[in-house]
Amino acid sequence: MIITGMPDENGQVELTFVLRADEVPGPTSVVGDFNGWDPYAHPLRPAEDGTWRVTATVPADREVTFRYLADGGVWFDDSAADWYDEHGGHLTVERLSRGAWAQEEAELATCPGTLHAMDLGPIGFERPTFGPVPSV
Repeated sequence: MIITGMPDENGQVELTFVLRADEVPGPTSVVGDFNGWDPYAHPLRPAEDGTWRVTATVPADREVTFRYLADGGVWFDDSAADWYDEHGGHLTVERLSRGAWAQEEAELATCPGTLHAMDLGPIGFERPTFGPVPSV
């Protein structure tokens, strides 16, 4: 699962990468173009709810490419990515500008009682996940 925060006034957004404990095959980091593919920059840490997570701050106006790297050189993708290629998963973060966020929140407010795929609460919205995508 990837939890995306609301963009701040500086055009930055927090992405929280979350894996269930059974998805973590040992020490695991999220690596990507936002951290120079550095496996030491964003290691996942155990959370109180039994998940493993880490938060990275990225520009809200661009796409992010990332993968998970586990102990022993095991690479895997996150099913919450928007699309995949040979470089890993991609998130289209630019659609989360402050203006787009406010417009989407306003549109959702006009549909009371409707079940929406996103929870645009104060902590961001969660993308559902069904486990990592196997590497090819």
